Amino acid sequence: MCRHYDDWKELLEDAKVRDGRLRDARHTAATVLLILGVSERAVMGLMGWSTTAMAARYQHMVDSVRSSVAEQVDGLIWKSARESQEDDA
Repeated sequence: MCRHYDDWKELLEDAKVRDGRLRDARHTAATVLLILGVSERAVMGLMGWSTTAMAARYQHMVDSVRSSVAEQVDGLIWKSARESQEDDA
């Protein structure tokens, strides 16, 4: 077996977390960076990617990101009742 494999399994055991594949951790890390709103350029540098296509492969859309985008769009398109009253004054 590869030494990286052994190191990974030992790390999981020491951390007392469920067993998982190392490549799954890469997907998780990329998705966490997406959730945190880290810029694509920064993600590429952190993950060692040379193309943006890798983001599509590793980052997975999650509900919290969808909600955040919806809230941002909502704020741009529809004014709140308070803003509308201020505009009418």
